[in-house]
Amino acid sequence: MRAFVGLPLPEPWIAPLVRAQGVLSGGRAVPVDDLHLTLAFLDDQSEPQLEALHDALDLAIFRPVTLHPVAWSSFGGKRARRVALDVRPTSELADLRDRVRRAARAAGIDLSRDRFRPHVTLLRYPASAPADPARLTRALSGLGRADLPGVAATQVTLWASQLTPEGPIYDVLSSYPIRAMA
Repeated sequence: MRAFVGLPLPEPWIAPLVRAQGVLSGGRAVPVDDLHLTLAFLDDQSEPQLEALHDALDLAIFRPVTLHPVAWSSFGGKRARRVALDVRPTSELADLRDRVRRAARAAGIDLSRDRFRPHVTLLRYPASAPADPARLTRALSGLGRADLPGVAATQVTLWASQLTPEGPIYDVLSSYPIRAMA
């Protein structure tokens, strides 16, 4: 099963991000219920590995982390394939990601060694029709500053991801609370 671990979108960010999606054109907006910040992409995993990961995440202690928006951005250079809201890569967020990755490795899951660029993907463009660079630049500047409040993440979530021609379908497998240290 294809899966990933991430943070659900904070409630105060939903309406502004949906408005931002409405300003952008030409791509496919990520459905509201699927907006998230990925901590670890797991790729295809067996059920026993995902069960072992669930057990590890269930026992993990996740320290509080506040998400701070930085700016609107695109991925893919001149042939942009995604539009996102970048999130400040704080040490607390990096620690949370590291804890999730350690849990995945303890469950026998091999992870790629990609650079962590925390973001929330808002829009995807197909490879056959990437965004027009000049138009996308104007649209992103038209959004203005990413003026959203910093918000505390409340849970880490394990999702299943099924690819379809219309885009991925995400299903929550389990969630794990983020708590203040006693």
